[in-house]
Amino acid sequence: MNHLSSKPPPQNGSTKQSGDAAEGEALRYLKQQGLQLLQRNYRSPGRGGGEIDLIMQTPDGTTVFVEVRSRASTAHGGAGASISFYKQRRIVFAARHYLLRQRSLPPCRFDVVLVEPAGLQWLKAAFDAG
Repeated sequence: MNHLSSKPPPQNGSTKQSGDAAEGEALRYLKQQGLQLLQRNYRSPGRGGGEIDLIMQTPDGTTVFVEVRSRASTAHGGAGASISFYKQRRIVFAARHYLLRQRSLPPCRFDVVLVEPAGLQWLKAAFDAG
């Protein structure tokens, strides 16, 4: 688990604006850690599709599907508690769709970056596709 002191997402404006700000903060942090951006806001088609906030690649070639969650408060479990089993399945569905376009399957993992008032927290391998 990695921590980085940071400013919380903006309180004013729309949820989309604060979500975009949190994604931007997470992206900057992950790039500082040596990851490269492959795609942002990837959406799989169809009604049951999902969205992946950030698709990154580690220096060793691992594809990392990143869910960014932000909350202004840690009440009700904070940002981490908002990633339900259903949300995880939608992310996995979108990741499988993304991987269909690849010539060969890279090693993969699902990370979560939490942006909360206390700072940024990077949870590597937060869940799996199983």
